[in-house]
Amino acid sequence: MTDSDPSAGTPGLPPTPPPLPPQTGPQPVPANADEALEIGRRHFSEVGSPGGPAELFVHEFDIGYLIHAGWPPPEDPTAPPTEPGGSNVVIAKSDGEVTFLPNFPPEPAVELYHRLRARKTP
Repeated sequence: MTDSDPSAGTPGLPPTPPPLPPQTGPQPVPANADEALEIGRRHFSEVGSPGGPAELFVHEFDIGYLIHAGWPPPEDPTAPPTEPGGSNVVIAKSDGEVTFLPNFPPEPAVELYHRLRARKTP
């Protein structure tokens, strides 16, 4: 029996995201977009790394910060993506809670986040 490499992922699927850092206490609460970006970086591959994003963006909205990746343009824009998928990360302004969302454009992602938060509120 051999151990498989969990970081290798599955051929034809997006790369396996980096493991979540261990929580050693309360989650940091960002005071601004720059702090939210630093928290969000922990949940993406290193910018510029092979298979990693070209850059990360912050979209601030009323109750959180949406962190989403920017990718270099494909060589053939008519071809399907080689590694579809991915996710956005939202860091809540109130408590620093990190939520993963599908890789939607910012406005639909924020709308989805609002719906998810509304379900959690009693």
